[in-house]
Amino acid sequence: MASSSSWLHLLFLLCFLWMNLTVKCDIDEEDTLLQDINKYRASLNLTALTKNDNAECLADEIADQFKDQPCTNTTGANTVPGTEPQIADYPNLLAKCHLNISNTGDGIVMPACVPNLVPDLVLSNYTKSQYSKNLNNTKYTGAGIGSDGNWIVVILTTSTPEGSYVTDKSNNAKNAASLLSKIGLGYNLLFCLIGALLMF
Repeated sequence: MASSSSWLHLLFLLCFLWMNLTVKCDIDEEDTLLQDINKYRASLNLTALTKNDNAECLADEIADQFKDQPCTNTTGANTVPGTEPQIADYPNLLAKCHLNISNTGDGIVMPACVPNLVPDLVLSNYTKSQYSKNLNNTKYTGAGIGSDGNWIVVILTTSTPEGSYVTDKSNNAKNAASLLSKIGLGYNLLFCLIGALLMF
């Protein structure tokens, strides 16, 4: 009996660790880039950008669209202004993130393609390119960062209603986000339950 109890405790410990790892492994190039951008802004005596979860959602969706595009001299920060890669289905991406075009107009989307997303090169793609003028601009107060493959996307937000990236309340976004979080928790609990059943 003590043996099965020990196995059960071990299983719950492993489930707990696994659930924590699935949450904490998201601390990666996106968080590192935001910290580095804020260090860069501090060196210019500018205020730090705050993390904007809604802009991050949109940045993730945009990076996902670009992920299969190769890095070239004409993609990302190297792009000649006016020839940036087009964001297909932009209204649908906004809807996925429960955003409305009216609160994203003052923000700016800055995609960059860096092989293997090497942190120093990623930062240089923002601080030593056409994007630096946006990072140096005091009107931007927040940022959302997403990545996929060799692409990383920074979206700068403002404190104005037109650039705040606040959730669009008209499409029951809160209910959808709540449902998604419950599904994620349910998936983790189901994994632990199946593991427990397999042990016995």
